[in-house]
Amino acid sequence: MRMRVWSAVLLFGLGVGTVAAQTPPQDQPQTMPIGQMRSTDMNPCKGMDMGSGMSMGMGKSMDMSQDKGMGHGMSMEAMKKPAVPAGPLKITFGDKSAEWTPATLAALTHKILTVCNVHMKASQTYAGVPLMDLLTRLGVPAIQHGKALRLYLVAEGSDGYTAVYSVAEVNPGLHDAAVIVADSVDGKGLADSGPLQLVAAGDKRPARWVRNLVAIRVLTAE
Repeated sequence: MRMRVWSAVLLFGLGVGTVAAQTPPQDQPQTMPIGQMRSTDMNPCKGMDMGSGMSMGMGKSMDMSQDKGMGHGMSMEAMKKPAVPAGPLKITFGDKSAEWTPATLAALTHKILTVCNVHMKASQTYAGVPLMDLLTRLGVPAIQHGKALRLYLVAEGSDGYTAVYSVAEVNPGLHDAAVIVADSVDGKGLADSGPLQLVAAGDKRPARWVRNLVAIRVLTAE
């Protein structure tokens, strides 16, 4: 009788051990074989909640019925209003200044940016001149350190809308995300958003993409 009991206990123990060996611990991350991994989708709108303008999984939504937080002319009502005519873009730094138009920018090297415009619910491809290329022509340091890191700029549209960037944000030597003065989108002129528009690849929403760009003032924070 005792032999039967011990045999049953031994078999039960071996069964539990086998199950435990085949079952991965609950807190151990599951890995996927390299051959099954998906390639990166280059669509910048992929994984975005296009209705809210926020990446999925953040657990928050945006009230699209209000203008709050919509950015430059991006509310539904503002998008219906006619654009305020824009003149040349004037950039100033100290006592130096320069004016730019699509015609004068055309001679400079352009950069292509494909970005996700959550308000248009689509990816868009902009072409334009890196803003830093225009700033260095006025003496803004290309390599920034010390007091130069206190520099910032105020970009203004023809309707008076303004947005602020630190100069470090637009400097590719310090920041990965590109900022350009765009003169075309998807191979065409900017229409109501132009003739020039500021576009920042690193922004999740186009709140600082100043349309009908007419002025950029480089200042120093006190």
